Amino acid sequence: MSNNKVISVIGGNKCSDETGKIAQEIGKNIAKLGAILVCGGLGGVMEAAAKGAKENGGLTVGILPGERKTDANPYIDIAIPTGLGLARNTLVVKAADLIVALPGEYGTLSEISFALIFKKPVINLSNWDISGTIKVNTIEEAVNLIKKELKNK
Repeated sequence: MSNNKVISVIGGNKCSDETGKIAQEIGKNIAKLGAILVCGGLGGVMEAAAKGAKENGGLTVGILPGERKTDANPYIDIAIPTGLGLARNTLVVKAADLIVALPGEYGTLSEISFALIFKKPVINLSNWDISGTIKVNTIEEAVNLIKKELKNK
Protein backbone atom coordinates (compact mmCIF):
# COMPACT_ATOMS: atom_id res chain seq x y z
CA MET A 1 0.00 0.00 0.00
CA SER A 2 2.55 2.59 -1.13
CA ASN A 3 0.70 5.83 -0.77
CA ASN A 4 3.09 8.38 0.72
CA LYS A 5 0.64 8.87 3.56
CA VAL A 6 2.10 10.31 6.74
CA ILE A 7 1.34 8.98 10.20
CA SER A 8 2.50 10.80 13.30
CA VAL A 9 3.18 8.72 16.38
CA ILE A 10 3.00 10.74 19.57
CA GLY A 11 3.78 9.83 23.16
CA GLY A 12 6.12 10.41 26.05
CA ASN A 13 9.84 11.07 25.75
CA LYS A 14 10.20 8.38 28.40
CA CYS A 15 8.13 5.22 28.43
CA SER A 16 7.79 1.82 30.05
CA ASP A 17 9.16 -1.26 28.32
CA GLU A 18 5.59 -2.32 27.55
CA THR A 19 4.73 1.01 25.92
CA GLY A 20 8.03 0.90 24.02
CA LYS A 21 7.12 -2.51 22.59
CA ILE A 22 3.71 -1.21 21.53
CA ALA A 23 5.30 1.85 19.89
CA GLN A 24 7.82 -0.34 18.06
CA GLU A 25 5.04 -2.59 16.78
CA ILE A 26 3.03 0.45 15.59
CA GLY A 27 6.13 1.77 13.79
CA LYS A 28 6.70 -1.61 12.17
CA ASN A 29 3.15 -1.69 10.86
CA ILE A 30 3.35 1.87 9.56
CA ALA A 31 6.42 0.88 7.53
CA LYS A 32 4.75 -2.29 6.23
CA LEU A 33 1.81 -0.18 5.04
CA GLY A 34 4.18 2.03 3.06
CA ALA A 35 3.41 5.15 5.09
CA ILE A 36 5.95 7.67 6.37
CA LEU A 37 6.38 7.89 10.14
CA VAL A 38 6.68 11.35 11.69
CA CYS A 39 7.42 11.92 15.35
CA GLY A 40 9.13 14.40 17.64
CA GLY A 41 12.45 12.69 16.93
CA LEU A 42 13.65 12.21 20.51
CA GLY A 43 13.50 9.26 22.95
CA GLY A 44 10.81 7.12 24.53
CA VAL A 45 7.77 6.44 22.36
CA MET A 46 9.28 8.45 19.49
CA GLU A 47 12.47 6.38 19.40
CA ALA A 48 10.67 3.05 19.77
CA ALA A 49 8.22 3.85 16.96
CA ALA A 50 11.02 5.08 14.69
CA LYS A 51 13.04 1.94 15.44
CA GLY A 52 10.09 -0.28 14.49
CA ALA A 53 9.60 1.61 11.22
CA LYS A 54 13.31 1.78 10.35
CA GLU A 55 13.90 -1.93 11.00
CA ASN A 56 11.09 -2.69 8.55
CA GLY A 57 12.23 -0.49 5.69
CA GLY A 58 10.19 2.58 6.58
CA LEU A 59 11.05 6.25 6.22
CA THR A 60 11.19 8.22 9.47
CA VAL A 61 11.04 11.97 10.05
CA GLY A 62 11.81 13.66 13.36
CA ILE A 63 10.54 17.19 13.96
CA LEU A 64 12.87 18.26 16.74
CA PRO A 65 12.24 20.88 19.42
CA GLY A 66 15.85 22.07 19.43
CA GLU A 67 18.26 23.49 16.89
CA ARG A 68 20.53 20.48 16.28
CA LYS A 69 19.91 17.58 13.94
CA THR A 70 22.23 15.55 16.13
CA ASP A 71 19.59 15.56 18.90
CA ALA A 72 17.52 13.07 16.86
CA ASN A 73 17.38 9.45 17.92
CA PRO A 74 19.42 7.03 15.77
CA TYR A 75 16.36 5.77 13.84
CA ILE A 76 15.44 9.11 12.29
CA ASP A 77 16.17 9.42 8.56
CA ILE A 78 15.22 13.07 8.19
CA ALA A 79 15.82 15.29 11.20
CA ILE A 80 14.16 18.69 11.12
CA PRO A 81 15.44 20.97 13.88
CA THR A 82 12.95 23.74 14.62
CA GLY A 83 14.22 25.67 17.63
CA LEU A 84 10.54 25.91 18.63
CA GLY A 85 10.52 23.80 21.80
CA LEU A 86 7.10 22.32 22.48
CA ALA A 87 5.54 24.59 19.85
CA ARG A 88 6.93 22.06 17.35
CA ASN A 89 4.06 19.79 18.46
CA THR A 90 1.80 21.65 16.03
CA LEU A 91 4.13 20.67 13.16
CA VAL A 92 4.20 17.00 14.23
CA VAL A 93 0.41 17.01 13.97
CA LYS A 94 0.05 19.20 10.85
CA ALA A 95 2.46 16.94 8.90
CA ALA A 96 0.21 13.92 9.39
CA ASP A 97 -2.79 12.41 7.70
CA LEU A 98 -3.41 10.41 10.87
CA ILE A 99 -2.12 10.47 14.44
CA VAL A 100 -1.49 7.49 16.70
CA ALA A 101 -1.35 8.53 20.36
CA LEU A 102 0.48 6.41 22.92
CA PRO A 103 0.94 7.13 26.63
CA GLY A 104 2.60 10.41 27.49
CA GLU A 105 2.23 13.56 29.51
CA TYR A 106 1.13 17.11 28.73
CA GLY A 107 3.15 17.38 25.51
CA THR A 108 1.23 14.38 24.18
CA LEU A 109 -2.01 15.90 25.42
CA SER A 110 -1.21 19.10 23.50
CA GLU A 111 -0.62 17.09 20.32
CA ILE A 112 -3.94 15.29 20.75
CA SER A 113 -5.62 18.67 21.24
CA PHE A 114 -3.99 20.13 18.12
CA ALA A 115 -5.03 17.05 16.13
CA LEU A 116 -8.65 17.52 17.18
CA ILE A 117 -8.50 21.26 16.40
CA PHE A 118 -7.08 20.48 12.93
CA LYS A 119 -9.70 17.72 12.46
CA LYS A 120 -7.12 14.95 12.09
CA PRO A 121 -8.13 11.44 13.11
CA VAL A 122 -6.49 10.28 16.35
CA ILE A 123 -6.17 6.59 17.10
CA ASN A 124 -5.89 6.64 20.86
CA LEU A 125 -3.80 3.98 22.62
CA SER A 126 -2.83 6.59 25.21
CA ASN A 127 -3.53 7.09 28.88
CA TRP A 128 -5.87 9.98 27.99
CA ASP A 129 -9.60 9.35 27.56
CA ILE A 130 -10.60 12.18 25.23
CA SER A 131 -13.83 12.68 23.35
CA GLY A 132 -13.27 12.91 19.60
CA THR A 133 -10.44 10.38 19.54
CA ILE A 134 -10.82 6.77 18.44
CA LYS A 135 -10.03 4.83 21.61
CA VAL A 136 -8.56 1.35 21.08
CA ASN A 137 -7.12 -1.18 23.48
CA THR A 138 -4.87 -3.35 21.32
CA ILE A 139 -2.21 -3.00 18.65
CA GLU A 140 -4.40 -5.07 16.32
CA GLU A 141 -7.31 -2.65 16.68
CA ALA A 142 -4.97 0.27 16.04
CA VAL A 143 -3.44 -1.31 12.93
CA ASN A 144 -6.86 -2.19 11.51
CA LEU A 145 -7.98 1.43 12.00
CA ILE A 146 -4.77 2.74 10.41
CA LYS A 147 -5.46 0.58 7.34
CA LYS A 148 -9.06 1.79 7.20
CA GLU A 149 -8.10 5.47 7.60
CA LEU A 150 -5.36 5.22 4.93
CA LYS A 151 -7.85 3.77 2.45
CA ASN A 152 -10.22 6.67 3.13
CA LYS A 153 -7.60 9.39 2.58
